[in-house]
Amino acid sequence: MSNAVTVRIPGSTSNLGSGFDTLGLAVRLYNRVQVTRVEGQGVRVLSALSEGPAQNISAALKEGAELFFRRVDKPGFGVEFSLSGDVPFGRGLGASATARLGLIAALNKLSAANLTREELLDIVTALEGHPDNASPALFGGFTVSGKVDGRVRCLHFPVNAKIKLVTLIPNFGIETEDARKLVPAMFSRADTAHSLNRSALISAAFASGNYEQLRGLFDDRLHQPYREKLLPQLSAVIRAGEQAGAIGGWLSGSGSAIICMTLEKAEQVGQAMQRELPECEIKILTADNEGFRTTN
Repeated sequence: MSNAVTVRIPGSTSNLGSGFDTLGLAVRLYNRVQVTRVEGQGVRVLSALSEGPAQNISAALKEGAELFFRRVDKPGFGVEFSLSGDVPFGRGLGASATARLGLIAALNKLSAANLTREELLDIVTALEGHPDNASPALFGGFTVSGKVDGRVRCLHFPVNAKIKLVTLIPNFGIETEDARKLVPAMFSRADTAHSLNRSALISAAFASGNYEQLRGLFDDRLHQPYREKLLPQLSAVIRAGEQAGAIGGWLSGSGSAIICMTLEKAEQVGQAMQRELPECEIKILTADNEGFRTTN
């Protein structure tokens, strides 16, 4: 039995407009987690990103380890945890899911529990509160997921490399809880119907690979108009990307990253987006269709 495991986990973008807590897409931007079995109990964090939302990672990982050992009904053991990579915290790119999944996948290997990916998804979703980042991190590609009869059901589809995800990453983060507080508890019938329609059309377009049909489908009414208070440039950045040739754009998760999807002129799309929100990093990403990987 191995005493150390390294896990590579892709970042992800979630919601994709109206697919609130449901739609996700894995991107080729990775964090790496190394977990080593040690004497004693609990999780000792050796290194992690120290900025803003990452500061609470120790408590989240402790909770994750406790839940894992309860689920597999095995005695717990101590581990040392370190995280490195390119997925920043607080930008809506699934960084917390990479940390939690990295730990749970490593514990699965170290304990020889042999849980399936579907079983791992149930655990990580319980920790995250929703599956929209956990699902693409686990399975890769475009994912549609939600709880059915107490278990997470996920359908996933590969995404063609011709799809470019032009990602604007601001130099400031947004706390997920702050963004969630802005979303209303109730919606009008018209906005609810619009959200259902857009989520269904987006899912069908990705599943069929008919990406041109995504044009005009990211006009969300469910959360982006309210979260724009935290990122006033959101609509202008998306509009600039679309005018430069993008199919459409969305707030990645709860932000602060903004993504425009395009089949052409990716660099021009990025430049147009950056003009609306300067001093931000632009990354031109493609989808990861594999999900997480573990190595000894």
